[in-house]
Amino acid sequence: MLDLGSGAGSFPAGATRARVIRVDAERPATAPENFVLGDAARLPFPDDSFDAIVSNHSLEHITDLAGAVGEMQRVLRADGYLYIAVPDASTLADRVYRWLGRGGGHVNAFRSAEDVPRLFGEWTPAAARVLYASFSFLNRKNFRAPAPRRLVLVGNGSEGLLRVGTWLLRKLDAALGTRWSVYGWAYYFGEFPEGAPETEAAKNVCVRCGSGHAGAWLEARGAVERRWFGPARYACPGCGARNYFVGG
Repeated sequence: MLDLGSGAGSFPAGATRARVIRVDAERPATAPENFVLGDAARLPFPDDSFDAIVSNHSLEHITDLAGAVGEMQRVLRADGYLYIAVPDASTLADRVYRWLGRGGGHVNAFRSAEDVPRLFGEWTPAAARVLYASFSFLNRKNFRAPAPRRLVLVGNGSEGLLRVGTWLLRKLDAALGTRWSVYGWAYYFGEFPEGAPETEAAKNVCVRCGSGHAGAWLEARGAVERRWFGPARYACPGCGARNYFVGG
């Protein structure tokens, strides 16, 4: 499996039995196992090298986008799988991210759900899903270096305020049909032998680690705590942070 534009890793190696190769144009402070320094538009691998490719929020950072798409198509086997996630540049979450990070390194803007499939030509997604935001990039607990001064203008990175704000935006979207709490899209390419991938939007997104969970899955695990006063809440299975539960 190729983790393209991975940084230190866009997912834990233990999440799959596959051998994971991480590729990024910049070497992270702590390079993961099987890390390769390389250009996404000039991958140092033979044709048909990988059974699967994950491009998790990396296409928006790649200058030679057409070259990177061509390389993914070259190194992925004909019966392989491709996962891509990108931000929607028209959303509140992405605009705040780029404002906070003075661009955030984004060189490509995706504003339509058709933008990514259009890049891949005859390759069409088997499934797609909407991604929801938690604004975890504003969480002060996630900054190792001094936080940007602009953070003061958005609650100074308070996790409690992010928890309330995210919950309120979800409720507004549900009531008014708006997209205030949407972040982007995810796409699944390939022929899946056991049925199509899950397309239900994971609206419960952790305000600290950013991992998303479907409401039914959290309830099945008994992770949801319902209270007499205030919204239901859950502890993130990934990092343990407290979040307000927003249902499906």
